[in-house]
Amino acid sequence: MTDAAKPDDRAAAELRGEHWIAGEASRGGGDAFHGVDPTSSERLEPAYFDAGDAELERAALAAVSAAPRLASARADRAALLEAIADEIMALGDSLLERCERETALPRARLVGERGRTTSQLRMFAAVVRDGGYVDARIDRGDPERSPAPRPDVRRMLHPLGPVAVFGASNFPLAFSVAGGDTAAALAAGCPAIVKGHPAHPGTSELVARAITAAVKKVGLPAGVFSLLHGRGRALGAKLVQHPAIKAVGFTGSLAGGRALFDLAAARPEPIPVFAEMGSVNPVFIMPGAMRARSAAIAAGLGRSVSLGVGQFCTNPGLVFVAGEDGLEAFTASLARTLSQTPVCVMLHEGIWTDYIQRVALQRQLPGVTMIAGGPAVPFPANGSCSVKPVGLLTDLETYESSPRLLEEVFGPVTVIIKCPDVAALEAVAAGLPGQLTATVHAERGEAGDAATLARVLGERAGRVIFNGFPTGVEVCHAMHHGGPYPATTDARATSVGSAAITRFLRPVCYQDFPAALLPAELRDENPGGLLRMVDGTCTREPVTSR
Repeated sequence: MTDAAKPDDRAAAELRGEHWIAGEASRGGGDAFHGVDPTSSERLEPAYFDAGDAELERAALAAVSAAPRLASARADRAALLEAIADEIMALGDSLLERCERETALPRARLVGERGRTTSQLRMFAAVVRDGGYVDARIDRGDPERSPAPRPDVRRMLHPLGPVAVFGASNFPLAFSVAGGDTAAALAAGCPAIVKGHPAHPGTSELVARAITAAVKKVGLPAGVFSLLHGRGRALGAKLVQHPAIKAVGFTGSLAGGRALFDLAAARPEPIPVFAEMGSVNPVFIMPGAMRARSAAIAAGLGRSVSLGVGQFCTNPGLVFVAGEDGLEAFTASLARTLSQTPVCVMLHEGIWTDYIQRVALQRQLPGVTMIAGGPAVPFPANGSCSVKPVGLLTDLETYESSPRLLEEVFGPVTVIIKCPDVAALEAVAAGLPGQLTATVHAERGEAGDAATLARVLGERAGRVIFNGFPTGVEVCHAMHHGGPYPATTDARATSVGSAAITRFLRPVCYQDFPAALLPAELRDENPGGLLRMVDGTCTREPVTSR
């Protein structure tokens, strides 16, 4: 932490219900709304207001104005990302306290999430400084080539332009105002206009102040970043349709992501929407694994289902088991783990209501029995969005006749499906819609069948896990957090890890350009020492004349 970024909890705690638009605070807008404490249903001050057309237009014009400077300032972008991390830490405990009030997430979880948020900002800063992400490629010209001279062709990735980012409710720091989408956009050289999630507006305001301070500290144009508050869908729709916006980053529901995707596709100039929309994250347990360690697998599964009150997009919602061996011990262990989990509070009333309704519909299906759980603590009778984890059990026939079981239930519930054999597991895997993750549990002697199953699942999921559980997405260079539709709108893109930067870049090719007009990354002398592909060979060396 720098001397300029020391904690000042009192200043940070003075929330004023403000948008932050290109470096300036604003309270103007439409209808008022408040954050709500999900443990008590208490309305939290101050009031926030839906951003109107004027606020959106100011943010958009400022972003367009700032885009060329941000795109050309690689060193300043790296410094900005690190400065944002410093400023977030400088908010001190006031950020954690407000976030805890608005989300009911425990302090320890929020400390960890703050660490994840700042570490991914610093990770992107390192990626930007290295410069290899621009994927520079050079094919030198050959005027002597016969029968026709070969032109000098050089290619690299450039920023798309201003990006609209939608904050997620379940990660109020790591997938919200300064989360992975914002970090990736800024790293790529794209200004970010963030629509804050209405469930944690105070947290969003505090983080927006931190980003605004970092932009000013580094000396970049204020239009690099704006935060707009909005409770309804109108603001999000207008943001995606605004001609200044060149891409969208979204984490949330299938309905929400698909709606934004359709709006973006219907524009006169369609733009990409990188929407991560969740999945049921199936787990497949081979017979040998069930016989050898059914209780241990069940206990780990129960902890994974209950983690974060099940409010992770990687929550393991379906578990497919081959045969009956070990099943009784498995269900008993899972029931024990889930039953021992205390009553927990969900993020907000909307998520709580949806969870209760979806679990009730699954429980009512013929052929589905409950192995753990019970009636939820009623809301708002006790003022709390409280739930207990639920475990359900059914068979393959019921699963195949009940499409509802394939729908994501956002919360702590999992459904065990009894399958007759390994061949049935492979058939089920082949019929799955797109998923973020899929998991295989197997023993060493089952390597052949496990390899076949993993290959099938690799066609259906973006991340395949062996003898583990899908919750806990590591922020690293090799991570892929995405998957075929409906898990995401683009299976090629990740929203976690350094590869996330590529979502907001596009290739530009320069043919026969004079050296003085080329971007620095493509010049012969290679002033930044980038790793580039030159005539088909990767090298950091300067390009020499033929």
